[in-house]
Amino acid sequence: MLSTDKGSISLYMQIKDLLVTRIGNGDWLPGSIIPSEVNLAQELGVSQGTVRKAITELVENNVLTRKQGRGTFVSTHDSQRSLFYFFHITDNQGHKVLPESRVLHCRHKQATRKEAAKLKLEVGTAVIRIERVRNFSAKPTMIETITLPADAFAGLGSDGKLELPNTLYELYEKQYGITIHSAEEQLRAVAASKHDAAMLHLDVGTPLLEIERVALTLDKKPVELRVSRCSTRNHHYQNVIF
Repeated sequence: MLSTDKGSISLYMQIKDLLVTRIGNGDWLPGSIIPSEVNLAQELGVSQGTVRKAITELVENNVLTRKQGRGTFVSTHDSQRSLFYFFHITDNQGHKVLPESRVLHCRHKQATRKEAAKLKLEVGTAVIRIERVRNFSAKPTMIETITLPADAFAGLGSDGKLELPNTLYELYEKQYGITIHSAEEQLRAVAASKHDAAMLHLDVGTPLLEIERVALTLDKKPVELRVSRCSTRNHHYQNVIF
């Protein structure tokens, strides 16, 4: 129920939280249209302007997408959205493209202490661990280790096949109903291990950029831990702050 008490959260923020809850509960699936501002205002007993303000903020946060003449839709993942919002590696000329991927293995394991902490699981919980090499201009440049809770991604990799799409967030959404809305990243400098060096055709000890990312759903539930180690000979991390 919406509150109009002076000390309560502003009305538009309450509506924003309500819309987020409905999306999180699956009332409106990715790609589906939401009710019009007029209909939502009538349903909730507030002004259309208040609803518009809440929707506008969700559009700015990439939760919703406005399509001219068609309405407002729940955002979906595709390669362009993944590239623009979640991928920050560019070449030294500032060009950003999604690299090609080659999966080395996809195995069911037990969560390590670190994986459990990052994904808010119990140590030893079943997880799926994916390792892949990503090629930029046909050259191996990044090695990634991706950890997922096995219960949320049942069946992934269980057939032993290593054929996974380049953009995993699109797979998560379409096959498992899990949409990544935000991520937390930590960056640090590391030295290439023997394994890194072999996979990226580098000398052991070569400096690499390590990007540790925890991907979150709309309700801030962590569902993926991704550790990427990238050669910075021809590429760098770029983040634009608006």
